[in-house]
Amino acid sequence: MKRLSILFYATLCFVSCSSSQNKNKPNAIEYAKTIKASELKEALFIYASDDFEGRETGEPGQKKAVNYIKNEYQKLGIESPLGDGNYFQEIPESYFNGKAKASENVLAYIKGSEKPEEIIVISAHLDHIGISSNGEINNGADDDGSGTVAIIKMAKAFKEAEKNGHGPKRSILFLHVTGEEIGLFGSRYYTDNPVFPLENTVADLNIDMIGRIDDKHKDNSNYLYLIGSDKLSQELHDISEAVNIKYFNMEFDYTFNEDDDPNRFYYRSDHYNFAKHNIPVIFYFNGTHDDYHRPSDTPDKINYELLETRARLIFHTAWELANRDERIKLN
Repeated sequence: MKRLSILFYATLCFVSCSSSQNKNKPNAIEYAKTIKASELKEALFIYASDDFEGRETGEPGQKKAVNYIKNEYQKLGIESPLGDGNYFQEIPESYFNGKAKASENVLAYIKGSEKPEEIIVISAHLDHIGISSNGEINNGADDDGSGTVAIIKMAKAFKEAEKNGHGPKRSILFLHVTGEEIGLFGSRYYTDNPVFPLENTVADLNIDMIGRIDDKHKDNSNYLYLIGSDKLSQELHDISEAVNIKYFNMEFDYTFNEDDDPNRFYYRSDHYNFAKHNIPVIFYFNGTHDDYHRPSDTPDKINYELLETRARLIFHTAWELANRDERIKLN
């Protein structure tokens, strides 16, 4: 009962207080609408094509993938925090403990207009499992092509806002990490070698598979699993819920957030390397399906209208975190 009361108050304040205080501020809705199913589809049919050879860490297909991501940010006019046109955080082969050749994370960012030292991270892994022993390509459209293209289109939306004089108060780091499939290596490398101080990192919104529907929700596709939102910051959880109620009214399923969840998904994607450093996180996930880690995870099976809605939801959450007056608090 106590949590419901807190959430009700937070939602009421978010909807009423926010609207009364922000009458002259930009409406996030117009920028969220620039995230379109058609553009997500066009990008994912490229990113999860056979040309990228399953994006195995350190292999030629993964190199094509990072160059594709880099080129997309350059076309959008979004810079890298690394400077000098360098979008790659290089990870040496030795870091992978014999599991992969040298690889790279891809970093792009939009500098905050008022609190640039505070960072909101939006992350997804760019790699997949490559080519099977029988020569079949594991395209990884949902895992995690869906998260990859969603971030790029969210970045486009934030850039449009910035062009119109509505840039975020806090900086936003669009972080595409490598080596997730072989042990969360890319996100661990970033948190071991952060470009921005971890103490200045407000939250990580991590996206890993948001383009499909699992069997549990086949009769109600307007859902998303959320993991980790309340583990370090109740305020983050309440903001996330309030954003959803205000704009989407999606079903948030917290099944995998339970401490005794046998799947242990909280520990299995890149947000965990931020959570280890006491940085609040949300992991967005559609659940597993029959094509998980199989050659049949192809872009024609993605629900692009649903991918659009989920990407817009995460954009709105990032917008709120980036533009609120106070940094969210830890529990």
